[in-house]
Amino acid sequence: MEQGIEVRGELETRLKEFDIEGYTKGVKKRDKLFEILGLIATFLVLLFLFAIAVDLLIDGWVRIKDPNFYTSFPSRFPDQAGILSAWVGTVLVMAGAIFWAVLIGIPAGIYLEEYGGKGKIARIIEANISNLAAVPSIVYGLLALGIFVYRFEFGESILTAGLTLGLLMLPVVVVSTRESIRRIPRSIREAAYALGATRWETLFHHILPYSIGGILTGLIIAASRAIGETAPLITIGALTFIAFLPPAPWEDFIGMLKSPFTVLPIQMFNWVSRPQAAFHTNAAAAGFILLVIALLMNSIAFYLRFKVRRKYQW
Repeated sequence: MEQGIEVRGELETRLKEFDIEGYTKGVKKRDKLFEILGLIATFLVLLFLFAIAVDLLIDGWVRIKDPNFYTSFPSRFPDQAGILSAWVGTVLVMAGAIFWAVLIGIPAGIYLEEYGGKGKIARIIEANISNLAAVPSIVYGLLALGIFVYRFEFGESILTAGLTLGLLMLPVVVVSTRESIRRIPRSIREAAYALGATRWETLFHHILPYSIGGILTGLIIAASRAIGETAPLITIGALTFIAFLPPAPWEDFIGMLKSPFTVLPIQMFNWVSRPQAAFHTNAAAAGFILLVIALLMNSIAFYLRFKVRRKYQW
């Protein structure tokens, strides 16, 4: 009893000696300092992106405003060279990559989150999938070279490129799918089960519609990363100079899949490696167009997320 009274008295003494006003001022100063540092960091990120975009626009403006630049094949004459085969190849390869990422990544994410359980094996799989996102892209190129090019004999084709970039996108798509599903409040599941819905009905009538915004955002962010990749496509044998287009998908779909290809980043790499300054201008113009495509994809992701969040609120 006496010991308790002594402890209480000691605490009251320390509380009286504690400088509350000074402590509050210190906390406010640290809060203000962190706010300033965060503002500076955000400004530097935006400044870096703005500087890259403006630099590419200024350097490549002569070709960006030239309509022939978008409708011409590559040429050994820089003023006649264009990006027709490159942007068509980019569109076809990215369509294939998104198809494979959706076909495999989203079902895998749904299964791991809804049916895979929370045991030790599930945690090991989750950790390994997250680690796959940090694997260098050229490793995916080597994997695709051994499996798709040599083992399955798909060759250096649009099909192989789509599969390779699809593999590269998979970890991001799987993780974003799981996180989007995990954000759905548990009360929604419980309400559906209370009304007699099965797990399948709960998943397809409630969980997926509510999480589709996050899933699509993850998919487009993964595609925005993949569209700028060069190393895995060079590894599987993408061409740096191609003066023809693949067959139209509605005329010869298999022929289109087996066709050789090039993409915008590889075309830029080819032009930058040349000594003539005019080719560097072409590379800057192609870089600006690639940047615009990536920004458009991110804008679409932001719009989709905004629409879904407005529709479903809890």
